[in-house]
Amino acid sequence: MRIAFFSDNFYPELSGVSDSILTLGKELARRGHDVLFSVPAYSSAAFRRAKVPLEELELGDHISIERRFSLPFPGSPTGQGRIAIPLPRLTAQVKSFAPEVIHTQFFFGMGLAALSASKRLGVPLVGTSHTATKEFLAYAPIRAAWSDRLVIKYMNWFYSQCDIVTAPSASVLEEMHADGFAKEGRALSNPIDTDLFSPQADKEALKQKFGFGPHTLFHAGRFSEERHIDVLIEALAEVRRTVHDAELAIAGRGASEAFLKQKAANLGLNGAVRFLGLLDKPTLAAAYNASDIFLIASTCETQSLVLMQAFACGLPAIGVRARALPEYINSQNGFLTEPGDAHGMGAYAARLLLDATLRRKLGKGARSFSEQFSTPSIADQWEAIYAEAIARYHANSLAQIAKGKQLLPS
Repeated sequence: MRIAFFSDNFYPELSGVSDSILTLGKELARRGHDVLFSVPAYSSAAFRRAKVPLEELELGDHISIERRFSLPFPGSPTGQGRIAIPLPRLTAQVKSFAPEVIHTQFFFGMGLAALSASKRLGVPLVGTSHTATKEFLAYAPIRAAWSDRLVIKYMNWFYSQCDIVTAPSASVLEEMHADGFAKEGRALSNPIDTDLFSPQADKEALKQKFGFGPHTLFHAGRFSEERHIDVLIEALAEVRRTVHDAELAIAGRGASEAFLKQKAANLGLNGAVRFLGLLDKPTLAAAYNASDIFLIASTCETQSLVLMQAFACGLPAIGVRARALPEYINSQNGFLTEPGDAHGMGAYAARLLLDATLRRKLGKGARSFSEQFSTPSIADQWEAIYAEAIARYHANSLAQIAKGKQLLPS
């Protein structure tokens, strides 16, 4: 197949969407499919912020990347976001690629470009909604009830144009349907690299490498308000009432970093909260393995790639009952508390730190749970969806032609 991905987030932006479609695209290319990424052009500052070379990715013969003109998105929580401009003329590269199916990841600028390409090239459009809409609206330049309703109405219209609609969790589809979206959707996880993110044998050596203590809690992700990393810091204070040497290591960057460091200082946790900065994937996998428990208090997750990576490394998780997290955290791999409940999160963390048998049991359950979301398994499902979209699209086209012939005068 020839598959064109359109996305408003891509390398080098710090984004789970970018990571997941790159992982999927590389697996599809490995299987012999041809893949095109049609994505925004990023500024040199975005590359510097991600601490990567200012150069395009080299992904092999079966993958090409087309960068579209874009402008800075001032409300971006990563500080890297772009607003892609959906110019009406299809670029020569998309035309010459001749996709059999187009897969859009968003309903913004690149989504409109994908819809235009689908209509003009006569190919099916698959749409994935990665966004918790209510959380996205918090970053909108205009905050008013009427503008929120307008965005939701537009989103519903956009995804109704897609031949097949998916989301990484049922919670996203439930929210869309509650907001008036009438079309059926399918929940399909993002792929996880369960080879890279896997249990490593020598935890003690890894703890020494990172300077982690014997009782280390871990979190990774963007530092933004809706991820509530401050709750994790408060939970650490609760844990240390029982487990006095407990510490929290946090990987990532974001707008809330100064606030979080001040929060740790205010609670007297300067030495107990470690800010690791951005980690490349192999280092991140090692950091998971050097830790004991993964914590997540975010209320905006449509799945959480970092949670799934932690599971794949054999870490139990403590999370909150919000959006998609209850779909992935269960009694076999961790515990759930209410959003904002630092005391409850701390109590569960202390219990796990003091009970190595339970911690190992839940860690094994986490790894086992993650394996169903391995990249090959998810790629199998996407191949079937793309094939279905292509077959259905052409069957509908033939039906329309036949109907038109019946209406012609004899």
